[in-house]
Amino acid sequence: MNIYSLASPLLFQFDAEASHDFTLKSLKTAERLGVLKLYPAPPVCRPRQVMGITFPNPVGLAAGLDKNATVIDGMAALGFGFIEVGTVTPRPQPGNPKPRLFRVREAQGIVNRFGFNNLGVDNLIENVKAAKFKGVL
Repeated sequence: MNIYSLASPLLFQFDAEASHDFTLKSLKTAERLGVLKLYPAPPVCRPRQVMGITFPNPVGLAAGLDKNATVIDGMAALGFGFIEVGTVTPRPQPGNPKPRLFRVREAQGIVNRFGFNNLGVDNLIENVKAAKFKGVL
């Protein structure tokens, strides 16, 4: 059994955006409490070098999940080879009106119409500075 099979029955009880927010808050709490140290180490992969940058593995996290860079260390603990944060704008903005995230269950997909909801670049910079992660960000 993996984390997805454990969490998805709970997360699918709520709308997609509430589940997204809950997941980020839970990851932040697990990070703060040290629970992620109990998570199994990611599999060892052969590092990849691309344009002079060494990635510990080829699987990364794309922008959009952690728009405000609040869970960098939590995502790093899950074993991503690189982490992309944002999208960020110069000033905070709310993004598109809700609802803006929709599940497409029959295709096992999701439609994201968040827009650029974020707390602004100053907030993101402070969160990046506070992160312990020293990998490719």
